[in-house]
Amino acid sequence: MPKKSYRQAINEALRQEMRRDPSVIVLGEDVAGGQGASGEAGLVGGVFGVTAGLFKEFGPQRVLDTPISESAIIGAASGAAVTGLRPVAEIMFVDFVGVCFDQIYNQAAKFRYMFGGKAKTPMVVRTMIGAGFRAGAQHSQTLHPLFTMVPGLKVVMPSNAYDAKGLLIEAIRDDDPVIFMESKTLYDTEAEVPDEAYRIPFGEANVLREGSDVTLVGFGAMAARALQVADALVKDGIHAEVVDPRTTSPLDEDTILESVEKTGRLVIVDESPPRCSMASDIAGLVADKGFRWLKAPVKAVTCPHTPVPFAPNLEDEFVPNPRRIEAAVRAVLEFD
Repeated sequence: MPKKSYRQAINEALRQEMRRDPSVIVLGEDVAGGQGASGEAGLVGGVFGVTAGLFKEFGPQRVLDTPISESAIIGAASGAAVTGLRPVAEIMFVDFVGVCFDQIYNQAAKFRYMFGGKAKTPMVVRTMIGAGFRAGAQHSQTLHPLFTMVPGLKVVMPSNAYDAKGLLIEAIRDDDPVIFMESKTLYDTEAEVPDEAYRIPFGEANVLREGSDVTLVGFGAMAARALQVADALVKDGIHAEVVDPRTTSPLDEDTILESVEKTGRLVIVDESPPRCSMASDIAGLVADKGFRWLKAPVKAVTCPHTPVPFAPNLEDEFVPNPRRIEAAVRAVLEFD
């Protein structure tokens, strides 16, 4: 099976779905790329190069470069979705969602409910999340809790290239609005990815590593980081089980609870501030439904409750890192 980067896997999913279904369109700021610059239009494909080549194959009717207006992008995508198209809209950085949040949470998320199930909104919003690029507080946030709490939205956070392709194909074929969150630090990471199209169902977590001593739950890039820590701890005889939920809405509660029942200890790694985070949500879930299995208090490794710093040394410390994750694991193992 060929190895492909996270970026290539997403591009391939878009390309294959656009070939399969002429109702799939892509729109957003600079998704074609190259206009007004040297070189051929369509070669760049956005600020991270994810949509490169799509414009050349599918043309301006299906790959639409938009004005710099997130409200216009999501408004157009929402209208297109309810009238028969399957738009994939790109919000360049998730931080910009404040400009268009009304169209997402107050309109697209509610269409099916308000019209008694007769309206479908097959819309995907691709957006980039996470710190680590020295991009400052307004381009580095991880805002999945904002979307997860909205009824009517599905929220996807792939942690590797294989999942990115399968989950995006599932998102494009879904009849509800899906927020597809891509971790910027993962774009160049590679995994084995089939050439053919495949789907990964929402609400089915992936156990990245089996273990018996402690459960590590991580989202997106933090699942990959939790796996890195788990692999390193083996040398000390610590066997951590790593659970990647893949989607925060729907959330696979059963897999998380089954893992905690087996290990009796839980550490949650979440690249968002601690208040109202997925870390607090899952801690509450386990306290409610799995308290009898716990051998130690639940630990959460999150970002501090502060904007993302620009200074490199502070930004590196801001994001949950292997040192902090390992410390949390060792802390819960102190309890018998």
